[in-house]
Amino acid sequence: MRRREVLAALGGGTWSLAARAQQPGPTKRLGVLTNADDAQWKVERAAFLDELTKRGWTPQNLHVDYRFGGGSVDGIAAAVKEIVSLRPDVILARSTPVVRALLLETRTIPIVFVSASDPIGEKFAASYRRPGGNVTGFTNIEASMSAKWLQLLKTLVPSISNVAVLYNPGVAVLGGNFFLPGIQTAAPGLGVVLHTVPVYTLRDVDAGLTFIAKEPNPGLVVVPDQFIVANRAILIGGAAQRRLPAIYGFRNMVSEGGLMSYGVDLVDIFRRSGEYIDRIFKGAVVGELPIQAPVEFKLTFNRNTALAMSLDIPTEFSDLVDEWI
Repeated sequence: MRRREVLAALGGGTWSLAARAQQPGPTKRLGVLTNADDAQWKVERAAFLDELTKRGWTPQNLHVDYRFGGGSVDGIAAAVKEIVSLRPDVILARSTPVVRALLLETRTIPIVFVSASDPIGEKFAASYRRPGGNVTGFTNIEASMSAKWLQLLKTLVPSISNVAVLYNPGVAVLGGNFFLPGIQTAAPGLGVVLHTVPVYTLRDVDAGLTFIAKEPNPGLVVVPDQFIVANRAILIGGAAQRRLPAIYGFRNMVSEGGLMSYGVDLVDIFRRSGEYIDRIFKGAVVGELPIQAPVEFKLTFNRNTALAMSLDIPTEFSDLVDEWI
């Protein structure tokens, strides 16, 4: 069930006694829109609240409203309408479909996004350097990464010859066309037959996993869209059950049992968003704050998942791993 109540910022992160003792200033209101109130979100929430605390924002001068859209277009739209109706001073928005929905409701409330991939292609902003409008933030993925996902999968399991790409066209960036061209271009040179598998429902996920598992030498690339993130536990479990070597876009999917990921540290991006929220609260113009690209990508690998799948880890692949779980 989606939580609908208004939560105070105190429910999120650690607020220091020193910060609590500060003389409260004019009260500000922050709206936060993300996908689900789960364990990963609690870590991300703590990160940006910690950064805001360091900058003097505490429950005495800052109120935070949280809404969770889940992985569906309808759920996101409902959450967006609720948060906009509260008229916050700034909205922190996770993911492309959330920003897309917000811009249908407001062109005046400042929006700081995290984990949006193509803000220019989606027409959220005029440019990275000077966005204009009411949106800025932090991108999480580059289009070229999609080819890297396939290359890493092939490096780990050289025998892979059939790879399914799972994504939800309803919420994926540019309907999936942000990622697919890179994978499609790389596949022939890697000796891989590519199968694009659109998934709109959990039934589609099960059918897609069952399909690729029946192909010879199968593998899986999981495109990180809002639907996938919200339903990752089912997807990770389904891939493990079928012993499918899979690569994901976010580290937490590996810490939760996925085989490997290549991408950014989302917790760090949420922490960095605290600076922009603070600057806007203090008078900065959102359209003049440059959109920031990722600063680092990491390959994370789960030893236990590999062991359960009886995978041999080539030295060539092992040398590339940044973090072992």
